[in-house]
Amino acid sequence: MTRELTGRKVFFFIASAFALIIAVNIYMAVKAVSTFPGLEVRNSYVASQNFDRERKAQEALGWTLHESYAPGELRLAFRDRAGVPVVLGDISAVVGRTTEAAEDITPVFVREGADYIAAMDLGPGRWMVLLEARAEDGTRFHKRLDLFVKG
Repeated sequence: MTRELTGRKVFFFIASAFALIIAVNIYMAVKAVSTFPGLEVRNSYVASQNFDRERKAQEALGWTLHESYAPGELRLAFRDRAGVPVVLGDISAVVGRTTEAAEDITPVFVREGADYIAAMDLGPGRWMVLLEARAEDGTRFHKRLDLFVKG
């Protein structure tokens, strides 16, 4: 016995497909809005006015930065042009997931030998470090670091 394909069945099939697409779009929009951490800057025009000046000052420092993560420890190694360890005036960072702010951590860095170390346990996956350091003369050094912690 063959079943007849009626207009009603075709309508319900197409309507169900569109309903599914709309439901997924609504779900994705709600998730996108609920995980958005907020604005990066209040006024992008004002921020852009200082960008080139800050970039040139940071490049003039001539620093390189090497980061590494081992379970329980984030290590930052700042070096100048000659490869000599840099002594910072100040250092701060926010460590968090790239997609949401719920797991953000503000680590405390301690200078041990030539490097700066913060005790922290990061779960597996992708993390980012928003780093801000200051030279002893007050010049700002900032950088975004991307970490991947293996599970």
